[in-house]
Amino acid sequence: MSMPERIGTIRDAINEALHEEMARDERIFVMGEDIGVAGGVFKVTAGLLDAFGEERVRDTPIAEAGIVGLAVGAAMTGMRPIVEIMFSDFTTLASDQLVNQAAKLRYMTAGQTTIPLVIRTAMGAGRRAAAQHSQSLQAWYCHIPGLKVVMPSTPADAKGLLKSAVRDDNPVIFMEDKMMYTQKGPIPNGDYTVPLGKARIHREGRDVTIICTSSMLYPALEAAEILAIDGISVEVIDPRSLSPLDEETLVNSVLKTNHALVVDEGYQSFGVTAEIAARLQEKAFDYLDEPIRRLGAADVPVPFAPSLEDLTIPSADRIVEIVREMRA
Repeated sequence: MSMPERIGTIRDAINEALHEEMARDERIFVMGEDIGVAGGVFKVTAGLLDAFGEERVRDTPIAEAGIVGLAVGAAMTGMRPIVEIMFSDFTTLASDQLVNQAAKLRYMTAGQTTIPLVIRTAMGAGRRAAAQHSQSLQAWYCHIPGLKVVMPSTPADAKGLLKSAVRDDNPVIFMEDKMMYTQKGPIPNGDYTVPLGKARIHREGRDVTIICTSSMLYPALEAAEILAIDGISVEVIDPRSLSPLDEETLVNSVLKTNHALVVDEGYQSFGVTAEIAARLQEKAFDYLDEPIRRLGAADVPVPFAPSLEDLTIPSADRIVEIVREMRA
C-alpha cells in the first residue's frame, strides 16, 4: 500500500525531511551561513530555528573550511551534523576537509570512527548568478572514495533521499539544483525513505535509453514526449545517486533499447556523462547499435548574459536532435 501524500515543492520536501529527522534524533544539528534567522538563502531551512533552538540550528560566519572542519569533528565524536553550503562552487573552499578528512577518516581508523555528515549545497546554472555561483561540480566528489553523492530530481526523492543520507554513517554530498526548489510533485507523508544507490525509471521505452541527473530529468521527459510523436519510444532513468551508482538498472535498460544518451549539467569533459558512458560501454558493448552519446554543460565558465547562459545548459531541443540523429 502506498503512503498518503500531498503536493508540494522540492523546497517543502527538504524542509519537511529536516524537521522530521531532527525531531527523530537529538544528535542531529544543522549549521551554515544564514540558515537560522534568515531560513537559508533559498529558504529551505525556514522554521528550524523556532522548532529546535540555537543549540541545534547554528548560523555561522562566512568560513566554509571552518564550518565543514567543525562538522567533521562533531561527526567523529558522535553528532550527526547537516551543513548547508550556499552554492556548490563554495564547497571548493572546504575541499581539504571533505577530500582529505571526511572521506578518509573511517578508512584510516580502520572503522573506529565514522563520519555521519551531510553537506547540502545548491548547484546548477540558469539563475543569472554568473560563473562563481552556477557550477555543477558533482563529478569532483564522485571521484573521491569515501564520499557519497546524491542528486534528487523530484519532491518525493528529495525527501526520501535526504532522510537516507542523514541516517548514513558516511559523508554524503547532497546536491540540490537551485532552479528546482519550486518544482512541484507528490511528497509522501511520514517516515518515507529512498535507498541510496537505486535508480528510478521515470518512463519506460524500447528504442533509446536516456540517463539524466537532477534537473536534466525534465528536459529529458519533455524530449521523450516530442520523440513519441515520431514513433521513437524513450526510456528515461534518473540514477538519483551517482556514488553509489545503480549500474545494474542502467545497463539492463541499454540491453533492451540498444541505444543510450547520458545527460548531466556538469561540464561535459571528464565528467559524469563520461563515467556512465564508460561503464555502459564495458557492460553492454555487444548490445549497442551505435556509440553512446553524451550531453553535458558547455566547457566554459557559466556566462552572466542570459542569452549565453541558456546556450550552455542541455535542453529538450538538443536532446531531441541527438536522439533523432541516433535513430536516423
